[in-house]
Amino acid sequence: MGFYKRYRDIFLVALLLVVPFFYLRTSIRQPENLSGLDRILVRSSALVQYAAAAAARLVSGVVSEYVYLVDVKRDNNLLVRKVARLEQEARELARAEQENDRLRKLLGLRESLPVETVSAVVTTKTPTEFFRVAHVVLDVAGTPVRENMPVIAPDGAVGLVKRVSGDSATVFLVPDAGFGVDVVLPRTGARGYVRGTGDESTYTIKVEYAQRSDEVNVGDLFVTSGVGCRFPAGIPVARVTEVIKRDFGEYQQVSAEPTVDFSRLEEVLIVVGKVKDCSVGEKAR
Repeated sequence: MGFYKRYRDIFLVALLLVVPFFYLRTSIRQPENLSGLDRILVRSSALVQYAAAAAARLVSGVVSEYVYLVDVKRDNNLLVRKVARLEQEARELARAEQENDRLRKLLGLRESLPVETVSAVVTTKTPTEFFRVAHVVLDVAGTPVRENMPVIAPDGAVGLVKRVSGDSATVFLVPDAGFGVDVVLPRTGARGYVRGTGDESTYTIKVEYAQRSDEVNVGDLFVTSGVGCRFPAGIPVARVTEVIKRDFGEYQQVSAEPTVDFSRLEEVLIVVGKVKDCSVGEKAR
């Protein structure tokens, strides 16, 4: 055992030198001069070369596949980050487009009204058992806003200012039980008075004092009549959802929903000027 360990390296070196020498000697000799041993070496060298080439191809394929997968993973990560960035930019552009659309509608409404208004931003909405209110902040500081000034949006009436504190105000919304406004149905000329129900779970309203003889259908749109000189005439207020006509009584029962989607309300106009071309004598309700 000691002899083997001592001369092992020498044997290996000699073998590595001798075997290639014999292969080289065989490869440079003429085919007709080859001996039996030479022919065995030629055949074995062909097998060795084939095995080496196959092994080289296998290793090369594995390495290439690994490098390819690494590149694909890197490219995939880059694409994922790029897609995420593009999606974020698309969301920001969509939000900006929606905001621009809202502001264009608000500006269009402001320019169409024959009365002075001031814009405000809705900060919070607070539905409670007793009140349906929104809190707004004026865009122009120092604007003289007072209680009971009407508040409107591009989709219609929002409510009335009930409390003012500096440049902020509390607005009682149309569904609040304390809200009321005289309305008219342009299609038939039917008159009524919209009041909020104060329902905490839904934004529902009712149209009171609608004559039983008047034609009112589901889907009809009631707008402000201008009576009382509070709201400008023609502002959408309520869309009819249910009509009940009894065989007795002077009035029909009309349920409706506000034209404004309060869950999406973000900007409003407060009417601060005096409404003209209106009827001062609002009916007592």
